[in-house]
Amino acid sequence: QVQLVESGGGLVQPGGSLRLSCAASGSIFRIGVMGWYRQAPGKERELVASITDGGSTSYADSVKGRFTISRDNAKKMVYLQMNSLKPDDTATYYCYADLRGFSDYRFQRYWGQGTQVTVSS
Repeated sequence: QVQLVESGGGLVQPGGSLRLSCAASGSIFRIGVMGWYRQAPGKERELVASITDGGSTSYADSVKGRFTISRDNAKKMVYLQMNSLKPDDTATYYCYADLRGFSDYRFQRYWGQGTQVTVSS
């Protein structure tokens, strides 16, 4: 019953900005790390950014200085602010959350459905 729903993807020009959102819903006991992966055709899946429940962040070198991950624990949401976008940022972006639902025996990883980001002039 737990699910992650993503939004905010779209088409932007190089140098533009986009903000992705991901909302967790359902019977959730606790959420640990949340983050974002991306997958482009013919390329390796890449961990873009992650953030702990305490707010510690980590970024891939390819996005460091341009992207910012944040979360709102009360709303059970994670965000990815993407600035100075490049064509190489084009990919499907997937949010994830390591969480324990009330029916879960232990923490497990849940995934969003993916949202497409296209950077093109």
